[in-house]
Amino acid sequence: MKTTSYMHFTHPYFLEPTNPVKVNLIGAGGTGSQMLTCLARMHHTLRQLGHPGFQVTTFDPDKVSDANLGRQLFAESELGMNKGVALTNRINRFFGTDWRATENLFAWTPDDRLPAHSEANLFISCVDTAQARFEIAEILQALANRNALSRDNALYWMDCGNSRSSGQVILSTVKPIRQPRSELYITVDSLPQVTTEFKELLQSQDESSEPSCSLAEALEKQDLFINSTIATMGASLLFSLFRHAMTAKRGLFHNMDTGVTQPLSVAA
Repeated sequence: MKTTSYMHFTHPYFLEPTNPVKVNLIGAGGTGSQMLTCLARMHHTLRQLGHPGFQVTTFDPDKVSDANLGRQLFAESELGMNKGVALTNRINRFFGTDWRATENLFAWTPDDRLPAHSEANLFISCVDTAQARFEIAEILQALANRNALSRDNALYWMDCGNSRSSGQVILSTVKPIRQPRSELYITVDSLPQVTTEFKELLQSQDESSEPSCSLAEALEKQDLFINSTIATMGASLLFSLFRHAMTAKRGLFHNMDTGVTQPLSVAA
């Protein structure tokens, strides 16, 4: 007998891909730098389980500054380097991967073309502004409308964001994912995107903040561990898609001050 439990089953290509799953990590700052390390650990684990793992491309135009040291995963020797390049080089040396980084934004080109290397199966955004999220949503819609090979199909988008001491992870589908028949669960084929579900909230977001000049100034804006906490929670949700082939939640809200984590059900 079917229960009232809701479940989203992972797209089959994530479970038995013919090639490494293509991942575009958009943003390599506070959360993105932590997320890339999480992805490398997941890649290694999946490979040990017989899965081909990931092929990751990181997008970030920013360079490492003094204010990034300590809160983000950068060393003094990397000052002045592009964030994505510095992180990816380190990951490649440590894990033996062949991942790549681009110093370009994940944004429309001046002649309104898709960004280079935009094709991927999974998109993870760790960006600061609502404008960047809306542009990502437009690009994903354009990718979804293309007749891509299965290895290039845009399937999922995970958005990570945070304020000073709280943050959220929102997992969404780029387009509906065909679900198997189930006697145990009510299946959910479409997970709403952050730009649709929280459109008004994003449009009212204050985007006037400037880059910090020091670590002390940066810590006034964001707790030291909020980025790593959100990245780890997001990576855990992603890992369940691969390891368990399904998920009953599509994200979460976390508050470090209160210690409360509120999951988002796929039914909501």
